[in-house]
Amino acid sequence: MTREATLLNLTMNDVPVNPSDVRRWSGLTGPGLALAIHEVIKLAPRTILVVAESPQSARRLHSELAFFSGGQYRVDVFPDYETLIYDGFSPHQDILSDRLTLLGQDFHQQTVIIVPATTLMFRLPPLAFLMGHNLKLQTGQRLDLEQLRKQLQASAYRTVDAVMEHGEVLVRGAMIDLFPMGASTPYRIELFDDDIESIRSFDPETQLSTGRVEAISTLPAREFPLSAEGIRAFQNRWHEQFGGNPRQCPIYQDVAMGLAPAGIEYYLPLFFETTATLLDYLPEDLL
Repeated sequence: MTREATLLNLTMNDVPVNPSDVRRWSGLTGPGLALAIHEVIKLAPRTILVVAESPQSARRLHSELAFFSGGQYRVDVFPDYETLIYDGFSPHQDILSDRLTLLGQDFHQQTVIIVPATTLMFRLPPLAFLMGHNLKLQTGQRLDLEQLRKQLQASAYRTVDAVMEHGEVLVRGAMIDLFPMGASTPYRIELFDDDIESIRSFDPETQLSTGRVEAISTLPAREFPLSAEGIRAFQNRWHEQFGGNPRQCPIYQDVAMGLAPAGIEYYLPLFFETTATLLDYLPEDLL
């Protein structure tokens, strides 16, 4: 007879050890599931992936687990795009920032990751992509401004007149405004000759400085590259997958010009020889 675990009799025997292990829990309605996961974390302190049935369920479970955790461990949601496939819309930049932040984080700290089931099925960029587009800037560092422009363009940062949201950049003489993905605030980088003299956070609404930092790091602004190599890879695989004249396709034309058209996220596999899943980014002892 298979023993079914409940909150009243949950023990270490109810925690899977190997990927092929199956454990059944019953009677976990409402916040009971979050409480059971919290109890498992105390029994087996490691990174745990929780698959929710929908984005709404993921957000609710995140709120409940955050309550039970009391700050003892991280609780993150890997968010859904919240757009429909081929509907002609891209996710909000804040959603992309949250996704890229999670993919780029160090999982040495005990973490619970909640992901909607449909989101788990989507392909992601290979790990090498994030590692190759991680830029670090610090005061006193010598900076090639033109090289920085190229790096940010290849990482899909958008040049704007005023930096307001994630993934935007503005270069004005010896001053660079940048809102890195994963950051809670944009930064203003001031140069003296070719050296970084200061890095200050600023309020995007007032554009006034709010504090000084010594160093920042950036993630790519999208989950695909807009470098010359990335664009060529997209074009080559487009020809392999689709017929017709690509010059009559707005998406193809925009990417060829180094732009990221709305809905381009669903063409992500065309940018890479191989793709990954969320599981590829997580520790091997994942529960």
